[in-house]
Amino acid sequence: MEKIYDVIIIGAGPAGMTAAIYASRANLSVLMLEKKFYGGQMQSTGEIENYTGYEEISGPELSEKMFQHSKKFGTEFAFGHITDIKEIDGLKVLTANSKEYVAKTVIIATGTEAKSLGIPGEDKFSSKGVSYCAVCDGAFFRNRKVVVIGGGDSAVEEALYLSNLVEKVIIVHRRDELRAQKILQDRAFAKENIEFVWESVPVEIKGDMKVNAVSVRNLNTNEITDVEADGVFIYIGMNPQTSDFQNLGILDENGYVIADEHLETKLPGVFVAGDVRQKEIRQVVTAASDGAIAAQSAYKYIELS
Repeated sequence: MEKIYDVIIIGAGPAGMTAAIYASRANLSVLMLEKKFYGGQMQSTGEIENYTGYEEISGPELSEKMFQHSKKFGTEFAFGHITDIKEIDGLKVLTANSKEYVAKTVIIATGTEAKSLGIPGEDKFSSKGVSYCAVCDGAFFRNRKVVVIGGGDSAVEEALYLSNLVEKVIIVHRRDELRAQKILQDRAFAKENIEFVWESVPVEIKGDMKVNAVSVRNLNTNEITDVEADGVFIYIGMNPQTSDFQNLGILDENGYVIADEHLETKLPGVFVAGDVRQKEIRQVVTAASDGAIAAQSAYKYIELS
């Protein structure tokens, strides 16, 4: 018979890893399943300055610290892509890579992934100049010119990170002002090697063997111009990683998981935590908070069952 876990956590970002800490410390048997790599978006974040207790820490470093902590109290970890969740005799049966896992409760903490532009050249030049991760790929563009698409926190944070490596960063944004936090805006405006192309959107990524330019269209004049660049870093928003849960009836119109204040979905014993949840603020600290709440709620559910 398959081992029956008290809790299976789907996803090993800050929400999933914090849930693992709280659940395993409550003496529950815990399995954390991740389809890619632990840390989630933190692994592609240069510097984190707003996580309590760390004035400044790199995303990969915080990921490693959280991961080691998450296993301290007995959490098991495995790689697996969950493609189905069903209930049999009050238990949750999860399918991942043709293998079944059984649990009393489930915490969905799958997070989000970067949106793509969907323009010509984006797929063609993936890993040949097109990137969604400055920390991962920034070093390849040392002393070169790069374009950053977007104007939110992520775009500006990564532009600042890149500005310490490359010759020039050009931020292309569809608005006439940034959406990022004021402190990030001030830093970006103070950087001599960060330039801005306002009220413009990319329409094509050009190149031969690798990227050499981005065509952008001015939203006011419709004029299209080419911006020379060796690399393109795209930060235009995120998509919730919930395509495998569409048949559960727990998603809103945008694909985020709906839950109550205890982070329980309408399916008893199925909880959610982190950026994948329908909520307003998506930060590492709020993901960690969600993880703690979801784990405690799962513990109470088991105790009362």
